[in-house]
This record gives sequence, structure tokens and C-alpha cells, in this order.
Amino acid sequence: MSYCVNCGVKLDDTLERCPLCNTPVINPNEITYTQPVPPFPRENGQVETVKNKDVAILYSLVLIAAGAACGLLNLLVFNSSAWSLYVIGICIILWVVAIPVFIYTKLPIYVSLLFDGLSIGLYEYLITFNTPSSRWFYQLALPITAVVTVLAILLAALCRKVSSSFLASALYVFSEIAVLCISIELLIRRFLSKPYLLTWSAVVLTACAIIIVALITMLSRKRLRGAVRRRLHF
Repeated sequence: MSYCVNCGVKLDDTLERCPLCNTPVINPNEITYTQPVPPFPRENGQVETVKNKDVAILYSLVLIAAGAACGLLNLLVFNSSAWSLYVIGICIILWVVAIPVFIYTKLPIYVSLLFDGLSIGLYEYLITFNTPSSRWFYQLALPITAVVTVLAILLAALCRKVSSSFLASALYVFSEIAVLCISIELLIRRFLSKPYLLTWSAVVLTACAIIIVALITMLSRKRLRGAVRRRLHF
């Protein structure tokens, strides 16, 4: 026997509405609870990953197309100068830089840095076709590029083989900055046929020497090194 939830009148089992107040008859035993449908699927969709080989092919074709298009424009339309060599050189550098990323991910960092230096040297050589003389390339640009490449390879070797801590890496960087600045000034003076003297690079050398002495002191004393690390949070 059931009763109306609104007015309390006794109801027959066959009634669907109360004859007095027209309220729908609700049987608690027959109520079914439905779970709401979630707005998002419960399982994550699987997207096929892009392979490095496909990216490398696309990347290479784009660079080849850019270089070839500029070369044809330079040859057939705008042929007053060999300006397309700048674009071709940049495409070569971008392709070489992408070798350890897309093309051959297991390439040693030393070989990668060597290839980067060679590609930059090739780009500088292509520039000589638009300059009246190539003396700047052989006496200035190429030696500076070689020095930077050697220092980059040396930095990578020190970080991998000796120590890669923050203080040790800072010591390597400031030491190489001093060497690089001295090399650049001496090469510039050689190019300009001036005496081999240190001027602005001596200032850089002095500042780097002070920092190097401080870093060596912190690296040689364990307690001081720990105190610096705690205060600088590294």
C-alpha cells in the first residue's frame, strides 16, 4: 500500500498519479539511479608519434628547396650579385646544426661541434665571392672560427671528462673567454699589420683572472665551496 507524497491520500497500486492532487506516484523501490555521462572520454587517445626520420626528410627538403629557389632567382632574375650564396650558406648551417637533433641523434658532441665550425667556415668562404678580396677570410674570419671551435670542443670535453659542476663550468668559461679575447685581438692586429700588443683584451684578461682565482679558491676548499652553494642555491 502506498500514499501520496503530497497530500497523503492512500493510493491504489495501479495508479500513476494521485486522484486528489494529480501528483505523480513515486515508488522508492523502483527508482533507478543513472550515472551522468562524463563530458570527456575516460581513455586517452593515442596519437602516432612523428619519427625523427620523417622530420629530417621534411627539414632537409625545405632547406634544399629554399636554397635551390634562391639560386634560380639569383641566376635567372636578380643576377647583379651572388646574393643567393648567403641564403645557401645559412641553409647549410641550419642543416648541420640539426644533424644531432633529427638526423643522427647518437652523434658525439665533439663531432657535432666540429661540423658546426666547418659549416660556419664554409659560409664565410661563400661570402668571399661577394667581396673584392678574400684576405679577411684567410687571415681573420677562418682563424677566429677555428679558435672558437677548438674552445667549444675543449669546454665540452672538460665538462664531460673532468667536472660538470657549476663552479667548475664557470672556471672553464671564464678561462676560455680570456683566451678567446686575446686570440681575437692578436689576430686583428696581425690582419691590420700592427704590433702584437694587448690593449682591450688585457682588461678582459684581468677581470677573468680575478674571477678565476676566486673560483679556484672556492673549488679547492670544501667548506667554502659548500657555503657558497648553500647561499647561491646551486
